[in-house]
Amino acid sequence: MRGTPTLLPSGAHAPGAQHALDPDRLWIRLARALVGVAALVALIQKTLDATLPTNDVDIPQLYSEFTVQSNLAAALVLVASAAWPRTRLPRWWDHLFGALAFYLVMTGIIYVVLVAPPEEPWWTLELYWPQMIHHRIVPLVMAIDWLLVTRTVRGRWWRPLAWIAYPAAFLAFSWIRGGIDGWYVYSFLDPTLDGGWPAVLVTTGEVLAAFLVVAFLIHLAGNVRAALAGGGRRRAGPERP
Repeated sequence: MRGTPTLLPSGAHAPGAQHALDPDRLWIRLARALVGVAALVALIQKTLDATLPTNDVDIPQLYSEFTVQSNLAAALVLVASAAWPRTRLPRWWDHLFGALAFYLVMTGIIYVVLVAPPEEPWWTLELYWPQMIHHRIVPLVMAIDWLLVTRTVRGRWWRPLAWIAYPAAFLAFSWIRGGIDGWYVYSFLDPTLDGGWPAVLVTTGEVLAAFLVVAFLIHLAGNVRAALAGGGRRRAGPERP
């Protein structure tokens, strides 16, 4: 009689640890659901705040932010990953999860390096709580999930280049939008500030180089995690008695 297909290949290293970190474990699904819902609630709060006359960012501008777009997508993927067993999700789901882990890691890095005030601490109750969730907590959770939770789908060498497509499109969108209405989502993308286009292009080149390096590191980490789980398949074939 055929057994139930399993996510873990038969050659998995440290099967006890792999089972504890199986994406279908209840504690992992609950953690994903909690963080995903928290990210959505934080986005709702930001959206409500954007309607206030004292806010300097309106709703269209808010949803033009890389942080908001990537957190919204990550929240939906986390909630879906919690709601459905891994065997019910498509094979490309791990690639999507890796892309979002990459975008959120870069969101956290860019916020700390280019956006946050230099004196802002990593953790303080005085920080606007949606910012804490979107710039600190969700990036950290996505990175930990990608590194630790068992996944068995390996990516080809070009996967990081595919992941870069969205940030590149976002740059083009930001500059086109800024040229139309004069509003740039981030100051380092604004050519009307001191330094003009030369300064913007230099900073953008540095950011894209950082994106590419981090994309390859996250890609390699995902492949190492798949190798530790026993190979490059999503699941093993049916077990036989």
